[in-house]
Amino acid sequence: MTIASTFSGVHDFFSSGTWGVAWRLALFVLVLFWLSLAYWVYKDSRRRVEDSFLVWTCVGLGLIPLVGPLIYMLFRPPEYLEDVRERELEIRAMEDRLSRRDLHCPVCRAEVGVDYLVCPVCTTKLKQACVNCKATFEARPRRRRRSE
Repeated sequence: MTIASTFSGVHDFFSSGTWGVAWRLALFVLVLFWLSLAYWVYKDSRRRVEDSFLVWTCVGLGLIPLVGPLIYMLFRPPEYLEDVRERELEIRAMEDRLSRRDLHCPVCRAEVGVDYLVCPVCTTKLKQACVNCKATFEARPRRRRRSE
């Protein structure tokens, strides 16, 4: 058996129509994968970046075969725009709630007015009145002395 006869079978396979079809199919799948990665970069960057110029810059980067999407994944913003907006709304709602400061008794949770000195339900002392001017101020818990 000679070397020429060994490689003639390999040569016949690579020159056959089956190899041509398999090669074109593999190339088609690779191009389809490459385009789907670019499309994924486009969809993901639209959810993470507000500026349309930056979105298209990310897509251009995503068109670099295989390396582009990896670079995009390393440098993309960590949060979706929707999550950022939702968090900002929650913070604003908490700030509004704190600024309104619905007053409740710390013991029985009954609603009390701003100027109440004592809870009308459980008679817990809420505020103290100034001895001189009779203005109300927050009651502080008394500290225990070490000797007590």
